[in-house]
Formats: sequence, structure tokens, C-alpha cells
Amino acid sequence: MLKGYQSWEFKKRPVIMGTATIVGPDEGNGPLGNEFDIVHADTKLGQDSWEKAEKKMLEEAAQLALENAGVTKEHIQFYVGGDLLNQIISNSFAVRTMQIPYLGIFGACSTSMEGLALASMIVDSGYGYQVLTGTCSHNSTAEKQFRYPTEYGSQKPPTAQYTVTGAACAVVGNRGKGPVVTGATIGRVIDMGIKDPFNMGAAMAPAAVDTLQSHFRDFKREPGYYDLILTGDLASVGYEIACELLEKHKVPIKQTRYYDCGLMMYDLEKQSVQAGGSGCACSATVTYGHVLKRIQKGELKRVLIVATGALLSPLSFQQGESIPCIAHAVAIESEVS
Repeated sequence: MLKGYQSWEFKKRPVIMGTATIVGPDEGNGPLGNEFDIVHADTKLGQDSWEKAEKKMLEEAAQLALENAGVTKEHIQFYVGGDLLNQIISNSFAVRTMQIPYLGIFGACSTSMEGLALASMIVDSGYGYQVLTGTCSHNSTAEKQFRYPTEYGSQKPPTAQYTVTGAACAVVGNRGKGPVVTGATIGRVIDMGIKDPFNMGAAMAPAAVDTLQSHFRDFKREPGYYDLILTGDLASVGYEIACELLEKHKVPIKQTRYYDCGLMMYDLEKQSVQAGGSGCACSATVTYGHVLKRIQKGELKRVLIVATGALLSPLSFQQGESIPCIAHAVAIESEVS
């Protein structure tokens, strides 16, 4: 049901029945390396292109999520997903293999929570009983499309972020045991006029703060309601800006622990990742891997994931356009909260 102005409250509490997370070697060497289901040693996964490797990761994540949920693809009514590549080809080509009714979405790096919100809405409304949602990204495909191919070895400024190589899927259903999705806030497009594709954190931070404020307003909650609040991939630059904006707008974020998935994925002191992680797989793998495991262990009861996305394209950047951004928030709770 609609809650406030731009949020949904899921009265039937859709269950995250099973998830899967797959990452590349750099992510496996990071602080959360042991939290992922599969860590590939080869970023090409034996394929002859980076794009085919990204698609394969998503296929693997989808199949493993189904297995972990104890269902087959015949039990799934819809698949909701997207990615960073033009025309979301990783998802479209992967679903060609899955043969599941498909809703393709694009929210850039916010796609993980956009997909989870839509999957939960479908289940909560009764228009589907089990829905699969997923996303993926790959460092080499994203760099090739949005900046420079990694083979060029071009230098990047410290504000740049490192696209996560990974894929993650979740099965959302109307039965079973597991963490539940209780609500979502759909973000607005926020554009502060930033044009630098090497400074995504600064571009996305205002969108994250806007969605957080909207979520607290719509649900009449304060940050302390949650044990943990995570933004998607603001990394070090965007996270600092978000903290400053939250303080400026008098949002009492210090009531709880607030951090960023882009800072959790890598060891910024030991790994050459500039400001930290980004990409569709950043918030997806951290959430479906690390965060849900902490909920299942009883270490967390209520979390809010705010995935952020920069809605630019290579064409818009080449034409000198600024970078519109968005953030979608999803509230996840333990089965008994």
C-alpha cells in the first residue's frame, strides 16, 4: 500500500527466500571476501569477452539463488533486473537463457534496490508468488563503456570509483523463512549540475540524502529505528558529503550506524580502488551477502539499504550534460523483529 508520498508499505512482508552472490578476484580479496557464495579467480570466467563474463556471472547467480531458495525456475512468475550496459544486455541476454517472464529495469547502480522493491510489490499485491530479482556489473565492461578501456591503463583521479565485478540475485516469495521486506521508498531524480564522470560520489550523495529524508517522513520514523543504514556506492567522497548534508538538514543519523557499501567492499589502504566501490553489484552483493547473513545470525534486526545510481549515458556525457542521480531505499527486517 502507498505510504506517505513516495513509499510503499508491504503488509504481507514478502520473504527473501534465497540469495546468491558471485564476485571477481579483487572483491574476493576485500574485507567481505568470505561472505560471497562464489569468488572467481579469472575476471573473464573463461569467456572471450568481458561482456560475456558479466552475463555468465548473472546466470550463475540466478541459478544458485533458485537452489538456495529451494525452488526451480518453473516456480518463478517474473524476473526483474537490469545492469549498466547499454540496453541492459547482461540481463536481457541472461534471461534469454532462463526463459522467465522478464521486466527489464535501469536504475544504474540503484538497480539492486529498485529490483527488490518491485519484486516485493508484485508479491505483496498477489500478482506473483515467487519473483526473482538480480543485477550485475563488471569493472572492465563499465570502464570500457563509460570511461576508458582498462587495457589503456589510464590514470584516474582519487575521486574516481572502482566498479565491482559481481552479480547477485534474490528470490522474493510469499512463503518460507528468512528476512522480510517491509517497505520501500522510491527516489526522485536529483541533479546538482555535476558533469564529472570521475566524481560519481559527489553527484549521487544529494539523491541518497533526499531519499533518506523522504523515507523517514513517509514512515514517520527516525534513523534510530534501524540497526544499520547503508547507502549503495557513494564511497569515500560521496559518503563524506552525505554525512555533511544529513547534518545540515538536521537528520539525526547518529542515532544508528550509517555506512556505505562502496567503503565496505574493498580495503582502501591496500587495494588500488581510488575512492572505493561502485557499480550495480556493489550494493547487491553487500546486501545479499554480508547484510542478510548478519540478519540471519541475529546480529541485526532492521536495516535500510539506500542504493544510489548515476543516470548518465556515454552519449549524454559526450554532449556535455550533467549527471542526474537517483536513490531507492528498501527496509529489510528479520523474520521476527
